[in-house]
This record gives sequence, structure tokens and C-alpha cells, in this order.
Amino acid sequence: MSRYIFFIFFISVVFRSLSAEPQRLRLSTTTSTENSGLLSVLHPPFEKKYNTRISVIAVGTGKALRLAENGDVDAILVHAPKEELEFVNKGYGISRFPVMQNDFIIVGPNTDPARLKRSKDIRNALLRLIKTEYLFVSRGDDSGTHKKENYLWSMAGYKPVGDWYLSVGQGMGQTLIIADNKQAYTLSDRGTYLAYKDKIKLDIVFENDYQLLNPYHIIIVSPKRHPHINFTLAKKYSEFLRSEEAKTIIRNFKVKGKALFLPN
Repeated sequence: MSRYIFFIFFISVVFRSLSAEPQRLRLSTTTSTENSGLLSVLHPPFEKKYNTRISVIAVGTGKALRLAENGDVDAILVHAPKEELEFVNKGYGISRFPVMQNDFIIVGPNTDPARLKRSKDIRNALLRLIKTEYLFVSRGDDSGTHKKENYLWSMAGYKPVGDWYLSVGQGMGQTLIIADNKQAYTLSDRGTYLAYKDKIKLDIVFENDYQLLNPYHIIIVSPKRHPHINFTLAKKYSEFLRSEEAKTIIRNFKVKGKALFLPN
């Protein structure tokens, strides 16, 4: 009898141990959400509430979408509206919802040799870069920022080529550091720039154009396409990001007193 009681006790302990194991949510997102530091304050309340560990893969939006297409993640938080809609329309994702937004800026040397601060709009700013051929560093990594940059060049009616245009294939933080080392211009999301402000000497030389708005959306990977994904947890995460609790966290997240993102 004592052995039987011990066996039952042992099984119950093992069962409680297994039941206490946290769930895992796999999320692919942009380097801007990770580099800014937002996820480090946004995720803990969700993880605690649902006994979950969120595995974050911070890459360019293009790669984040490809990871989702392959079923390697449960959800994506990205910022490339055109590609997001294509992703959903092809059946790879469902439940696309807006979460927050910030904006893009052009940063460069504080002497502003290309005189971008005098630009009346983003097209004029890019034409000044083209005319002066002053060094510009592009992420070149198929990220949401890179896609936005390509769209802006196309809008200006120009495809940048030549020694003045340097494509580095790096995330936003590293691109800012490279641009700073070379005293070059680059396109950045405002959040990452503010998060890196103490590490670089680049100034904002162009901002506040409506073409530079930068919306972020959460998308759940389609369970029809990939039945193995944790759809239930991904749905809870999507709902959390749009909750008043998450909106408050996003709204109050600041670097040097400046808000980095505006919740939808």
C-alpha cells in the first residue's frame, strides 16, 4: 500500500510540474520593435497572465513574412502594409489588425551637407540627396524600412545607384551605427533612432511628412495552412496587443521623455 501511495504521489508531482510548464508563442517581428526596447516591457504582462514564453525572432519584415509562410512562427508583428495584405490574400495569414504606429525620419550629419532641412517635402529631400550624391546608407535587408525606402525613391522617380549609395544588409540599429561612423544619411524609424541616440551623433534632418507614417499590424498565421501553430495563444496575443492594458504600455513607453509609438 505504501508503494502505491508513493507512486500516486510521484505521478501527481510530475503532473503538476508538467502542467506548470509555460506555453510558447513564436513571434517574428521587426528589428525596430526589438531594438527600441518596447517588447521588453510589453511582453511580461502577457507572459505572466497566460504562463507563456514568447520567443521573439527580430528580423526584417520580408524575412518575418517568409518565416510565417513556412509555418515557423505563430504570429507576426510587422510594418509593410502592401506585403502584409499580399500575405493575407494568399492565405498565409488571418486576423490582420492595427496595433500602433510611429514614423520614419531621415537622419544625417549635424552639418547637413545636402541641406535636407530646407526640403519642403520628402520628394524634395530625396532629390537633394540625388543631386549632391552625398553618402546614403540603406538597410538593404528587405525589411519594412527598406521597402518604405524603395517606395520613396520610386515616388521621387529615381533608382539610386553609384558609390554614394551604400546597401549594408543590416538591421536598423546597426545601420544607424554604420551611418554614424561614415557621417552619412539614412532612413530610420523614429523609435530606433531615439533608442540609439546616446550611441550616435546623427541628427534628424527631415521629418513630419505624411508619406513617412509607419503603421504596425499583428497577423496570426493561418491554421488552415499550418495546423501545428498555436492558434489559441496567437489569438490571445493579438487581443492583448489591442487591449487597453497594452495601449497604455505602448503609450507610456518613452526614451528620454519622448514616446516612441502611438497605439491605434
